[in-house]
Amino acid sequence: MPNSDTSILVVDDAKFSSAMVNRVIARAGYTDVRHANSAANALRLLEERAAHILIADWLMPEMDGLELTQRVRQHDEAGNHFTYVLLLTAKEGVEALAEAFEQGVDDFVNKSHMQDQLLPRLLSAERITHLQNRLLRENQNLIEANAKLKKLSPFDGLTGLGNRAYASRRLEETLKHVGSRGGAACYLLLTIGNFDAMRKQYPPVILSQLLLAVARRLRQLVRPLDVVTRISPNQFAIITHQPDIQHCSGPSYRRLHDGINLKAFKTGAGFISIRVLLTIAACDEDSLAPEPESLMALAQAQIGKAAETSTIVSVRWGGATIPA
Repeated sequence: MPNSDTSILVVDDAKFSSAMVNRVIARAGYTDVRHANSAANALRLLEERAAHILIADWLMPEMDGLELTQRVRQHDEAGNHFTYVLLLTAKEGVEALAEAFEQGVDDFVNKSHMQDQLLPRLLSAERITHLQNRLLRENQNLIEANAKLKKLSPFDGLTGLGNRAYASRRLEETLKHVGSRGGAACYLLLTIGNFDAMRKQYPPVILSQLLLAVARRLRQLVRPLDVVTRISPNQFAIITHQPDIQHCSGPSYRRLHDGINLKAFKTGAGFISIRVLLTIAACDEDSLAPEPESLMALAQAQIGKAAETSTIVSVRWGGATIPA
């Protein structure tokens, strides 16, 4: 039995063959059937609503069946849909059929055998188009679900480190700890200053190797309880708690800064050196940042100064520089 959801669009400027097609379709029990007397009209109907099966004459004025097929494929691609294209033809021979298949036609029916061939071809087309469209929907659902999971995930897909959302959450926990027990919350932002130049110079696989190597080295350079994250393509952040805000100064993190800048990283393209700008934003119980994003923004705002001075810039919440 035909699927009542199957939509058929018949395109034929020849009344005789169109009448034959209509008789077969009606006898089979299909009810969602539209008609167009030209390829241009067919495309307008498809813009209004997609069809599962398109039955068209190969030879039509202005736009033949092959050109129509190409336009339908473009329409399908834009709408994440599959239309089964069935051409009616009087042509014979392997070359003609090969040309049709190369242009994206799914099947054809010889006009001289239409009475015998059309119905079984329609039933086959129906199974295939519903299967293809179901697969397209399922694939789109997977893409959307995966995008949602990535958005909700607290981890960076490349390095396995926490992402920006994770960094903000852990910094919020550190701020609460400082508010209740004292000490200082220290947010270190490491920006790869030559990242754009490297992206132009090296392929993505090499950049991935480099970023993984940076992540591994950062984990080796920090204390066990410090939190290392990757908050953007060219930025890593470290969240740490210090007993005193004076420990959030540049000299305290000179080893970390030099450990990244002075020793090249091994990749498939050889050893690559990077230029990291280190900016630090910190606060203590006497001047507590109102929220994590405020402290993160403060560190971000110091990048220009770090690039100009080639030094580690450390700032206390409120704007004062933390003395060495």
